[in-house]
Amino acid sequence: MPHATPTNPPQAPSATKPVLYAHPFSSYCQKVLTALYEHGTPFEYRMLDSAERARELEALWPIKRFPLLVDAGRTLVEATIIIEHLDLHHAGPVHLIPPDPQAALEVRMMDRFFDNYVSTPQQRIVADRLRSEGVRDAHGVGEARAMLDTAYAWLDRTMATRTWAAGEAFSLADCAAAPFLFYADWTHPIDEAFANVKAYRRRLLARPSFARAVDEARPYRPLFPLGAPDRD
Repeated sequence: MPHATPTNPPQAPSATKPVLYAHPFSSYCQKVLTALYEHGTPFEYRMLDSAERARELEALWPIKRFPLLVDAGRTLVEATIIIEHLDLHHAGPVHLIPPDPQAALEVRMMDRFFDNYVSTPQQRIVADRLRSEGVRDAHGVGEARAMLDTAYAWLDRTMATRTWAAGEAFSLADCAAAPFLFYADWTHPIDEAFANVKAYRRRLLARPSFARAVDEARPYRPLFPLGAPDRD
């Protein structure tokens, strides 16, 4: 069946500022917001809080996943790609992807680590809680929790000699780590034995760019399916 034309088509994006479609409680949106706040980039925030905004998003990206950025007539999807674009075209005084190719590879590897081995199992656990009792996947949740424990252990060793995820400079990898470790600790608490991970998570929460994203999401904490802890 042909896709229906939205009643209210998307507004034309701003000629001077990138337009971000996002929701403040989404970890992947927080990843991009942290980058925007790090750069100090002016942008238009189209919060996905209404049916009209959802139609706008769908018209731009039928898969309907977010965040989504529209900039200079170009539509970009996937948080990492959006941050790469911002670093090319809207960077502040410090780039989130270093110009040195070897250093950039480390940043991108750590970004993939947080996406694939922290965020993915964390979201698998949360998604399972949203299912009805009869179709929950206890085995899958167990696998996800085991993956998080393995990821925490590896990260603890890695962070023993680093301030930030890829070294001494805040980067794309930290934009990923901040929301993913934030929600992962709510979902499957980081063991006290992983002191380096817990200290790193505290540094991320103290970073002004991420702290702003966390504060903007506070009103939505009752939506967390597992129950948001009374901290952070």
